[in-house]
Amino acid sequence: MKIAVASGKGGTGKTTIAVNLALSLGSAQLIDCDVEEPNCNLFLGYALEKQEDVTIMVPELDCGKCTLCGRCADFCQYNAIAKLPRSLRLFPRLCHGCGGCTLVCPEKAIMEKRRSIGVIEKGTNGNFSIELFQGTLDIGEPMATPVIRQLQAHIDESTVAIIDSPPGTSCPVIASVAGMDYCVLVTEPTPFGLNDLVLAVDVVRQMNIPFGVVINRHGFGDDRIEDYCRTERIPILMKIPLDREIAVLYSKGIPFVEEMPVWKENFQKLYRHICKFVSYKGNA
Repeated sequence: MKIAVASGKGGTGKTTIAVNLALSLGSAQLIDCDVEEPNCNLFLGYALEKQEDVTIMVPELDCGKCTLCGRCADFCQYNAIAKLPRSLRLFPRLCHGCGGCTLVCPEKAIMEKRRSIGVIEKGTNGNFSIELFQGTLDIGEPMATPVIRQLQAHIDESTVAIIDSPPGTSCPVIASVAGMDYCVLVTEPTPFGLNDLVLAVDVVRQMNIPFGVVINRHGFGDDRIEDYCRTERIPILMKIPLDREIAVLYSKGIPFVEEMPVWKENFQKLYRHICKFVSYKGNA
């Protein structure tokens, strides 16, 4: 079972839901795909071990062979190659690693080399039966998607994998939720929360991924999220109140299911609901 936890905007409590859900299951993988700012481990405190570098292929020019025909620059849709009057200029950080420039060069003047853009790390701890994988994109790198894809290669299909997606609805989010069995959309009862939930709902519907909504900080704001879900027939999986005890535990980096057993039971019920729905859809 692969469950993505996503949100249309940052700050809704997506990581909080992902971590507490994973801990409530007793045994699971937690895959932190928010590679620009991974923070699941703030609540787990694991000693992380590097697993591998994430690399992409980027062009390297043999000036002795280049005739400045410009076909590579014309082909590149990301402007990673620019043709100047007397030379070619390469911009490796703009390259998406498609390899097309090497194919269109008639002189075979362009080769590819590997460039590191991030790292994959793993953490385990005897106190928690959770296996954590996180990816970290190097500072200044523009492309998170290759890190996310390589990170997801560590998903164990024989267990439950909880994927903490990046916020928003851009390419990294799509890469994170693609192929998931279910997506939990976390929102908050504010106008911004509703606006960005609508965007996130459109994405998962377009991708044909089953989903439901968790309303965090319930009791703050208004009822427009619930009205929207009712109108769109979207299941509300859980409502987490704006609670001082939860906020204090969060501020200390303590998953609240560890101190509030009733919430561990609530997350277990949420998981059982997801399992029943996925099983029903699979048999339909």
